[in-house]
Amino acid sequence: MTIHIEPFFDSRTSTWSYVVHTNDAPQAVVIDPVLDFDSKSGRVWTESVERLSGYLQSKGLRLEWVLETHAHADHLSAAHWLRERFGARVGIGAEICRVQKVFAGIFNLGPGFATDGRPFDALFHDGQVLEAGPLRIEVLHVPGHTPADVAYRVEDAVFVGDTLFMPDVGTARADFPGGDAHMLYRSIRRLLSLPGETRLFLCHDYPPGERAPCGVTTVAAQRAHNIHVRDGIGEDEFVAMRSARDATLEMPALLLPSIQVNIRAGELPEREPNGRRYLKLPLNAFGAPGWDG
Repeated sequence: MTIHIEPFFDSRTSTWSYVVHTNDAPQAVVIDPVLDFDSKSGRVWTESVERLSGYLQSKGLRLEWVLETHAHADHLSAAHWLRERFGARVGIGAEICRVQKVFAGIFNLGPGFATDGRPFDALFHDGQVLEAGPLRIEVLHVPGHTPADVAYRVEDAVFVGDTLFMPDVGTARADFPGGDAHMLYRSIRRLLSLPGETRLFLCHDYPPGERAPCGVTTVAAQRAHNIHVRDGIGEDEFVAMRSARDATLEMPALLLPSIQVNIRAGELPEREPNGRRYLKLPLNAFGAPGWDG
């Protein structure tokens, strides 16, 4: 069986999404789809996911799963849009419940907000294997960036989410709620223990200089060249670097709107009595203490 991986790059958020299928069966899965959002106007639209949807339709594919590597902090997920249009199931790592509990408190979502994994259709555990026609997809729990991060292994390809970036960019931050640099290092070393020719498909690329965005690398390239975690860099050195670097980073521009949607499996908040949906902006919830009136 030969798998085909079709990448889609959203330049606004530097996000890679993927359609995975074979050339001789109609079943497909989508990984980390993007819903377009403009924070200045509050406008939500579907240009990015419609490109992906158009590919599915042009190839006559049947979408079985929408797979999230974690609750993203840098873009809104289009998982719900795809579920509504294709009848696909939406899955994520089982530790999403921890993430939901944390952010339900931060956003004061109230007792009516479920923190048991709903509205995701499936919560995945380490080592679990999913099937979509001939595709067999192994779930790897890779916490550290968040407690809920998972990677998806399909033959010689692993979709690693935010855990790793291109070798000249490094690794994910570990300072979000529930993040842990020690766990991140161990998760990365687990991925880098795979065969050297294993392809690693990334969720983001932030290329330095004039390099064009790239969404795929290999275990061998990461072990030889990753500026944060190549071979020879031990756990203590990595944690010291990661902690110092994270202390200098600003919060992602779309963290507050993204998380509210992504812990709901891509669903927008319910309409209020006036017919509009609203995203909350909690004051002084992150960063240095601020004025509170």
